[in-house]
Amino acid sequence: MAGETAEIWWLDTDGLDAGDWPRLEALLDEAERVRARRFHFDRDRRSYIAAHALGRRLLSSRAGGEPSAWGFTIGAHGKPEVIGPPGRARLRLNLSHTRGMAVAALTEEHDIGVDVEWLGRQPASDELARRFFAPAECAILAAAAPDLAEETFLSFWTLKEAYIKAVGLGLTQPLDAFAFTLEPLGVRFEPAIADDPACWRFARFRPTPVHLMALALRHPTPQAVTVTVTAADVAMLCV
Repeated sequence: MAGETAEIWWLDTDGLDAGDWPRLEALLDEAERVRARRFHFDRDRRSYIAAHALGRRLLSSRAGGEPSAWGFTIGAHGKPEVIGPPGRARLRLNLSHTRGMAVAALTEEHDIGVDVEWLGRQPASDELARRFFAPAECAILAAAAPDLAEETFLSFWTLKEAYIKAVGLGLTQPLDAFAFTLEPLGVRFEPAIADDPACWRFARFRPTPVHLMALALRHPTPQAVTVTVTAADVAMLCV
């Protein structure tokens, strides 16, 4: 069943040529094109264009229609939701981007979140970990070998970002009220969060040597969901 599939598409934006960007921008709607032009830095503008073009093409690959025709509503905490075709299952889309990469994740009906980070970003610090991580996660980070500290930090960061994006509560969700383990991958919720770990599917990916990606998917039988990961390119998007 289509609803039992979660699709992730990622795009290496560092490998794009100058002529690729107008083709990607053409997949956006007019409001997104206007917003893209307001970014001061080219890198920010291109990240926005790539992520939204990727998401729109992924929607069209699942349900048909032109990528620029999709519409969105905004939830109470700022989470976009797809306005889908009448009579069809509700499509759930989530986007993320970082230096050199854009990612889109799609499923039907169920909450989904994705996050990607570049390993060359600002180095991890104990102060950041204490601010955003649960004590159990801080302990795992403190025990990590020095050459794995940044990867360990970003593994937790991407998982936590993917979860809060999936539930759609933004920063109203306390980040230290749930804690991940990495080996094996799992989550524990504090009593303040009325959530059940058995209803969640988490996954970690390394799409390139310098990027980490995480998926969060809520589903009654999460292990029954097939997760596919596809490396997209401009030829695939701009058909």
